[in-house]
Amino acid sequence: MEGMDHHEEFLSLGLAVVADYKSGGERKRKRKRKELDFPSDSSDEICEEGKLLSLLQLREQMMKIDHKIIKGPLSDHHEDGKGLHLIHLLLMSATLLNEKNVASAMENLTELYQNVCLTGDSIQRVAIYFADGLVARLLTRKSPFYNMIMKAPTLDEEFLAFMELYKVSPFYQFAHFTANQAILEAFEKEEDTNNRALHVIDFDVSYGFQWPSLLQSLSEKAKSDNRIRIKITGFGRSLEELQETESRLVSFAKSFRNLVFEFHGLVRSPSTMKLVKPKNKKNETMAVNLVCHLNSLNSFSEISDTLKYVNSIRPSIVVLVEQEGTRNTHNFLSRFVESLHYFAAIFDSLDDCLPLDSAERIRIERNHLGKEIKSVINHDHRLLSENNSPRFEKMETWKCRMESHGFSGIRQSSVSIMQAKLLLKMRGHCCPPGYNDGENGGFRVFERDEGRAISLGWQERILITASSWCCV
Repeated sequence: MEGMDHHEEFLSLGLAVVADYKSGGERKRKRKRKELDFPSDSSDEICEEGKLLSLLQLREQMMKIDHKIIKGPLSDHHEDGKGLHLIHLLLMSATLLNEKNVASAMENLTELYQNVCLTGDSIQRVAIYFADGLVARLLTRKSPFYNMIMKAPTLDEEFLAFMELYKVSPFYQFAHFTANQAILEAFEKEEDTNNRALHVIDFDVSYGFQWPSLLQSLSEKAKSDNRIRIKITGFGRSLEELQETESRLVSFAKSFRNLVFEFHGLVRSPSTMKLVKPKNKKNETMAVNLVCHLNSLNSFSEISDTLKYVNSIRPSIVVLVEQEGTRNTHNFLSRFVESLHYFAAIFDSLDDCLPLDSAERIRIERNHLGKEIKSVINHDHRLLSENNSPRFEKMETWKCRMESHGFSGIRQSSVSIMQAKLLLKMRGHCCPPGYNDGENGGFRVFERDEGRAISLGWQERILITASSWCCV
């Protein structure tokens, strides 16, 4: 279908479904039947698939940026009541799908799509992507409609969405600045013995956005006649992404003549990790960076293997940053509800960062957050290793796991805490005056585990937590 725009592609797929039924071929009906997840004993098969096509057409109209709600069943509701009803429709749809009541689930999803748009309030917007995830559960991977809904953004779209989120929200900045401060303090602690050399092993270097601020901080400590050496060994998704990250960081590091910078990129895989077995030299500080990495692994055994490997190389410090939740459960409804609470807070926080009609916000939600939501809802249903849902867990769970693998927690410094609070004030994301240190509004910083962890939250919802560890 090369050369077709998105609407033409959808129309072509829809006509293909209709043509199958008009042909009257029982064999074709059975083949089409296998692309859908309807109960095999359904006597209204054609009717239900017709409803599905209507649902997808309604979704296609709703996903247009200029789409406005004209007159839906909820249009006369007060906004607060409408938001509650949208949540009710989502929960009912998830429950009905879990019970294989496809027809009723589609009725609820149809009503939901009639009352949401991409420029609506945060409840409308988050409901869109959860509804998409539920619709995808109706379909098999062979269905072209499944591919349409679950289609991943291009690499350029993904990069742009991440960059825009990074710029406007304190979410990832909090993670990176807190981790970097812990690494910097570990370096300073060993400054008399580390030969002014720092080696960071980053298990998910991604676009490299974390490291410019650390280079800046190290440069402020270095002198032209006594330079600091920093090497980053970074694991990434692809060779192309690693090369772009290296180019970006090397270019930035050139502005600091008192630093000697080296980047070594490796495509992430179990085999490459085993090849990298650096010795913890006495004349350098070694730091391991685990920012939003462990939750992306496919199994608890992979998490355990990674932590065993990290302990075996005996770094001076390990920084762990993870999004927080309880989404590792195999129970679909429990994971759905927990995920809805989490992402509702994220979408609500974006209203504090960008206006409703912002093109940047739409890109962030469609190509970053929306992709993650649909993956969360569908990962166990499709068993796709490349789309595996992150295992967001509570801080206490990660603490037990780290301690059982030979690590001990380190108290966060007062500088780290002040830096996190200052970040919110500088960005204008701190809680508004009169809210009693943030109750009922705005981003907040939480000190936890007797000072060994620091979290960023939206209102009372913990979003992401940073902690530091040393080998026992």
